[in-house]
Amino acid sequence: MAERNRNQLPNNLPQLQNLIKRDPESYHEEFQQQYRHYQSNLQIFQLKPTQYSESLDELVMFLCQIAHCYRDELAEFPQQLIDLLRSHSTVLDAEMRMTFCKGLMLLRNKGLITPTSLLELFFELLRCQDKLLRKTLYLHIVNDIKRINAKHKDNKLNTTLQNFMYTMLRDSNAAAAKMSLDVMVELYRRNIWHDEKTVNVIVTACFSKITKILVTAMQFFLGSDEVKAESDNDSDSEDEGTKARRLVMGQTVNKKSRKRQKKTEKALSVIRKHKKKKKPVPFNFSALHLVHDPQTFAEKLFKQLESSTERFEVKLMMMNLVSRLIGVHQLFLFNFYPFVQRFLQPHQREVTKVLLFAAQATHELVPPEIIETLLRCIVNNFVTERNSNDVMAVGLNTVREVSARCPLAMGEDLLRDLAEYKNYKNRAVMAACRSLIQLFRNVNPELLHKRDRGKPTEQSTAVKATEYGELVAPDYIPGAEVLPGTEEVAKEKQDNEDGWQSASDDEDSDGSWQDVAHSSDDEGAQGENPAESLTADEKKARASEISSTRVLSQEEFKQIQQMQMAKEMQPSKTGKGTKRKHVEIEDSQSGELVPLSKIEDVFGSKKQSREERIATMKAGRDGREKFGRKQQRMNPHASTTNKEKRKKKPFMMVKQKYTIKNKQKRSFREKQIALRDALLKKSKQKR
Repeated sequence: MAERNRNQLPNNLPQLQNLIKRDPESYHEEFQQQYRHYQSNLQIFQLKPTQYSESLDELVMFLCQIAHCYRDELAEFPQQLIDLLRSHSTVLDAEMRMTFCKGLMLLRNKGLITPTSLLELFFELLRCQDKLLRKTLYLHIVNDIKRINAKHKDNKLNTTLQNFMYTMLRDSNAAAAKMSLDVMVELYRRNIWHDEKTVNVIVTACFSKITKILVTAMQFFLGSDEVKAESDNDSDSEDEGTKARRLVMGQTVNKKSRKRQKKTEKALSVIRKHKKKKKPVPFNFSALHLVHDPQTFAEKLFKQLESSTERFEVKLMMMNLVSRLIGVHQLFLFNFYPFVQRFLQPHQREVTKVLLFAAQATHELVPPEIIETLLRCIVNNFVTERNSNDVMAVGLNTVREVSARCPLAMGEDLLRDLAEYKNYKNRAVMAACRSLIQLFRNVNPELLHKRDRGKPTEQSTAVKATEYGELVAPDYIPGAEVLPGTEEVAKEKQDNEDGWQSASDDEDSDGSWQDVAHSSDDEGAQGENPAESLTADEKKARASEISSTRVLSQEEFKQIQQMQMAKEMQPSKTGKGTKRKHVEIEDSQSGELVPLSKIEDVFGSKKQSREERIATMKAGRDGREKFGRKQQRMNPHASTTNKEKRKKKPFMMVKQKYTIKNKQKRSFREKQIALRDALLKKSKQKR
């Protein structure tokens, strides 16, 4: 038997690599031999860069692995790879180009290359028509910038890279520009480049002529694309989804056992928990607040929308972004409202989203006559009996949301006409109408009929209608009169100190603690609020005094909020009226964004599909006894009757008997007897 040759140096590169990492000085000659071999292969490769060289591929990865062991000898090695990629990036063989890039990534992880030179090279390589390469470079760029800014922000490097990405967004290559935008969006999402400059660079991408770049930039501001799971591992690490699939596959092909099944379920639960923990917080519309000039941005985007030839879905995104800019920054773009009215028809595709855009583009600084035209358009096209009930309910919901943001746009006549739907035959329309009535009970009850204003409450009596442009800025915290004043707090503190002192004296006297009654406990037992007996002017003066002389805690703010909510339910002492006949519906919150559920909130269950009806039917059968009529016998073991036996016989056996029975007619005497028995039975029931 021939002796096996385990030592294959210097041809076995993995073995030589392992030995060099352990003792670089002992294997310096072998390294020199392989380095000369690399230089000769490199010269041959430069003559034909389009061909794949297996020996050069192995030597490049070998040198990248041991570059930190011979820093002086390999000082020019990284620059050789960079120059090779820059000069032959588009004509290189795909496998060789990927090898050179992975080698540079390895050298960057070892700290042998500066990040600026490498990242600029990788951005230039995004122009290559290689999808796998672009994905690999994208992951490395994001993870590398994340590592650079992990401990502290490197503002100089970030500024350099942001300027370079700004030029890449204007690149003629669509793939490179799109990938650069994806990098900026991902870095913003991970709170690495969470600054104004990044946002305003992405603003320029909203005016790109390339549809993919335009859509990606608008999705960034709208926050509508899915948030990817953040992974702290390298680009070639195994993600949680792959681990979960491998566990499920192992459970499928391996031998079934309860122990193995429990282990699999436990491992899957750990993976899901880890994935949920690592998932980054999805960014919201806060990027809109960082735009430098939102008015110019909205005007240019609206001009682009008017002349756009993109698909309808892209136009909807533009419309959504313009409406959000108007609502968040309270901009003036009066031409937007007539533009939206062109799409406000019940048969319009995605009409509920268009109604949503009209609502979130409304704010209190827009002149009421402009919004009034929009309201009348919605009412005329949706809130009419020629439309379906759902269309009417959606129209009333939109009117409510628009009115919540601009109450002055609603006229008295229009509101009273809409209030007549409060007793409509359909519950969806009725609920939507009553929510509109409830809104104006809190905003401006004078516009409603007296019968629709409901029972006056302490809160509704204090509501006063404001004029256009009028700013209500109180110099105190409304509702602070329910809190104890400065003197009361000092007195309570002194009483507590006296109480503790007396308790301490009692303990010293007899060696046991005594119960002490505090003033706050007495007040809580009485359940009376000292501010309830005050007039409106005294309440205002007391609230102003408390707000200006004390720093309120969070618990006190919660107490104020609870008392303000109670005012909406407590009847006014001077008001008259009866109890409200219908249930109060929560009014709309005029926030910066309007959820689509506010518009599509139609009261009542939607029509179920056949599959849903079958699922509901099967769910109702759980725990129920088997179908069929129960036995009526006293003794369940008794024999069956002839009638029951006849049911189990074939019809041809009993056909003649049924035919004869049907042909026989009752005589006049039989009819008399039957009538008599029926009348007697009826008379007994009345008794």
